Amino acid sequence: MGSERLQLKNLALLNEKPLISYAIEAAKASGVFDKIIINSDGELFSEIASRYEVDFSLEPSHLGSAQSDDVVYDFLRQNPCDVIAWVNPISPLQTSDEISRVVNHFLDNDLDTLITVKNEQVHCVYENSPINFSLDGLFAKTQDLVPVQSFVYSIMMWKSSTFIAEYDTNGHAILSGKIGYYPVSKASGVIIKTSEDLLFAENILKSRSQMNNNPIQYDEIVTIE
Repeated sequence: MGSERLQLKNLALLNEKPLISYAIEAAKASGVFDKIIINSDGELFSEIASRYEVDFSLEPSHLGSAQSDDVVYDFLRQNPCDVIAWVNPISPLQTSDEISRVVNHFLDNDLDTLITVKNEQVHCVYENSPINFSLDGLFAKTQDLVPVQSFVYSIMMWKSSTFIAEYDTNGHAILSGKIGYYPVSKASGVIIKTSEDLLFAENILKSRSQMNNNPIQYDEIVTIE
């Protein structure tokens, strides 16, 4: 409810459906969850939960602008479980198949924490120093670079016992225990934070059918055999 850059972001319409509906439908279609719960400090999201036939958990209003550690900790206290996956509504292009792969990766590798990332195979610097390339020698081809991984947050997962123990001890737990990072698709990396992001995602959704059916075309001077 407290989104500042895009007011009431999760209820903004994306291709005639509320933004939050994409995460709900993908999570349901993935078939990997025992329970799907909308967690919000806004009571009106209970109507969304009813519409899409999932559960609802009312978050205390003071957590609307709190750190993610506090939000997850409060949720786990209200909703005890073995594993929690935060399927983020701000990644509406994430598919059910990818959600399933992420969750199974978490379980298969016995992780305590998982964060989705996107691979950026480009030259990167931090505080004016190279991260994944050298200043010596020839300028590296991008395909030869080790990818830099930036957080996407489309899915974050935790083993509940590890999260709670770390939070009780240190007051934070988002990155706790055995941590894994899962690279997701470029589509999942489209994150909605502003109205411009929303319009960008809508254009992708509307053009997907055309993209799937039309082969790549080239200028008339090119002959492809």
